[in-house]
Amino acid sequence: MTDSNSDMDFELSSAIAAFEGKNFSRAALLLSPLAEQGSVEAQYRMAIMSQGGLGITVNELMAYKYMKAAAESGHAMAQHGLGFMYLEGECVEQNLERAVDWFKKAAEQGLAGSQTTLAMLYEEGRGVEKDPEEAKRWYKLAGF
Repeated sequence: MTDSNSDMDFELSSAIAAFEGKNFSRAALLLSPLAEQGSVEAQYRMAIMSQGGLGITVNELMAYKYMKAAAESGHAMAQHGLGFMYLEGECVEQNLERAVDWFKKAAEQGLAGSQTTLAMLYEEGRGVEKDPEEAKRWYKLAGF
């Protein structure tokens, strides 16, 4: 009798190893079924690969679907990635307010990149009311 969780953990470890080793074609084969089964780590990596055409054809719809799913599950890097999608209008229609919301979620989890991005948005008044004090607060949290 096999434990399906340990099988899935092993498959995910193999898939992540392929991803980290830049063997994106193999990573895509291994990650795709795991992403469909709801693995947040697999969804995040599939989003990166489908957005950048790494090992698979560029697919903005898939990139957005997986990035959003991982972000909604609380994955800080996916929240940051989704924030950038909204900020830049990549894979989704540009929406600065939504970008700020996703950067905040990641920043509140301690992600310095999101804290810095939020600080800049408050400094420039993009997607939020210009607020130098709030910008300073986020810069400080980011370690500046």
